[in-house]
Amino acid sequence: MRFYDREIELGILAKNRRLSQSHSVMTTVIGRRRVGKTSLLMKSEEGHPCLYLYVSKDSEPLLCGKFQEQAVRALGMDFIGRATSFASLFEALMAWGKDHPYSLIIDEFQNVLAVNRAIPGAVQDIWDRYKDTSHVNLILCGSMYSMMKRIFENGDEPLYGRRDSNIKLLPFGIATLKEILADYNPHYAADDLLCLYMLTGGVAKYVELLMDAGATRRKEMLDFAFAVDSPLLVEGTELLASEFGRDYGVYFSILQLIAGGMTAQSEIDGVIGKNCGAYLNNLHNDYTFVGKNTPILSKRGVRNIKWRITDPFLRFWFHYIYPHLNLIETNQLSLLRTHVEADYAQFTGLTLEQYFHDKAMQSGQYTRVGNWWNRRGEDEVDMVALNEFEMTGVVAEIKRNHKKISNAVLEKKMAALPAEFAHYRLTPQMLSLEDM
Repeated sequence: MRFYDREIELGILAKNRRLSQSHSVMTTVIGRRRVGKTSLLMKSEEGHPCLYLYVSKDSEPLLCGKFQEQAVRALGMDFIGRATSFASLFEALMAWGKDHPYSLIIDEFQNVLAVNRAIPGAVQDIWDRYKDTSHVNLILCGSMYSMMKRIFENGDEPLYGRRDSNIKLLPFGIATLKEILADYNPHYAADDLLCLYMLTGGVAKYVELLMDAGATRRKEMLDFAFAVDSPLLVEGTELLASEFGRDYGVYFSILQLIAGGMTAQSEIDGVIGKNCGAYLNNLHNDYTFVGKNTPILSKRGVRNIKWRITDPFLRFWFHYIYPHLNLIETNQLSLLRTHVEADYAQFTGLTLEQYFHDKAMQSGQYTRVGNWWNRRGEDEVDMVALNEFEMTGVVAEIKRNHKKISNAVLEKKMAALPAEFAHYRLTPQMLSLEDM
């Protein structure tokens, strides 16, 4: 699959490379696994001197030995002896940049904590001594959001306040998903697009897997997802187990419950058998895998909270894959595939709602997008999108089948909106697959 989108991120990286001609610049790139961080960085450095280092969890001497060999090959560096510590190697790389401007990419940087927890402190010391006289475009990249956030945003950590720029790489937006699918299937149907959104959430690697396999229609995509050798079957475990550590079982159970429709903490606590507030807050604040959904325009501190999985792929995985690992392990994928087909229309109703929420926010027309429901959980509105500058907005009912949307029901729900909405000029909308 060719390279798509990322014009804004490429512009930031190009700007920082230019700035590094006068003094060293530190950029962090953070994003979930498979989102396309490495591809972005390789694209940005095409035609420029660059050293790419991947931090594996090897012993420090072994890792530094590999890095030294890569520096000799990529930059032609001369070393006296063999580097055995990250500190000595990094100092040599910064010193080389005094006379040889170049980009240094250190991928999966959070893994240095597993190699030697003193490495961030050493990097801070060396960076402070060399950054004004060297010309290194340093890019520190990581996929474990919680650990990268702690390294660079915790005021007690040595690298706090050292970066000059931060890029949080997000999945492809809806416009890019449409462009990609149209390139591979010019006559795609709306349900093909919805299935692509459900299975990938715009994550570049998942999109690439499907497109390269020729899976451009709904049936083909689902067949790929549930093939015996499908990488998507194990992706949830590979993506999250290392993030959650010893408590991954609790986190997985919570995500399974939310994917299955339990959105209130009281319900989740009842099934798990303990207060899950800390776990939910971690999923929301540290990992960003779930969202805290409250009625739009509700006051801060409201307890009327519904939890939701923000990543469409993870919602799919925890609804269909994780609860049925026994069927996968016993090679009964055809039975699971039949179940998915029977349940697909119902499950993707909420996926379609999430799609339109994303589409509205990505349109640049609205400052806030969400749902609304009253204290009893009634009169729920599928989408409210507001422009708080122009005091305008839309109130939308969303269903797969346009014929099942009732204008009278939508008008009733609009009439039930509280007084805070009276300040907005609201337009009703009825959205379905036809409007994707």
